[in-house]
Amino acid sequence: MRRQELVTEDQKSAAAQPRSQRSDARKNMELLINAAAAEFEEEGVDVPIHVIAKRAGMGVGTLYRHFPTRSDLIVAVFKNDVERCVSEISSIRSRFAPAEALTFWIESYVDFITARRGLAAAMNSLDPALINLPAYFQEKLGPLLQELLDDASVENSSKSDLRASEVLHAVAMLCVPSSCGEVSDPMRLVRTFIAGIKQ
Repeated sequence: MRRQELVTEDQKSAAAQPRSQRSDARKNMELLINAAAAEFEEEGVDVPIHVIAKRAGMGVGTLYRHFPTRSDLIVAVFKNDVERCVSEISSIRSRFAPAEALTFWIESYVDFITARRGLAAAMNSLDPALINLPAYFQEKLGPLLQELLDDASVENSSKSDLRASEVLHAVAMLCVPSSCGEVSDPMRLVRTFIAGIKQ
């Protein structure tokens, strides 16, 4: 009987260990994603990996175990950000009239892209690991943004045939830094775009 009890306790201990390891791994991933997000905002997506690891309080080896490449980390950060954008759309729809909701969200989207320095360029890069980012944005944000556009159209405050995919692409492109070196203001450009779709 005692042997059976010992085996049972050993089994419980073995079962608990993977859960603890998984919990630690999730916590480490969250710390790394948050650290990377902060560094991307301050320094851009090309910030040295060791700087991100240091900010998260971990070694570079730990970072690479979770995110084997820089692109993997970039994707994780931006997917985490997209989830917040999804939540924000639902909140905005409940707080504002259709035209105001559409304007507010598009401007918030500009802030989101420009805060993560290098996001617009990453979304339009040829990196195989990043090439699917625009499709991911469209999949997650497209249906909800389309609802905002449809609401505004019903209110006669936006073009009725405008698609969410067009808006997401247009805004992202307007946020890409100018290749000619001339400084541009993405928000000013996007507000001009918004004014155009409301005509």
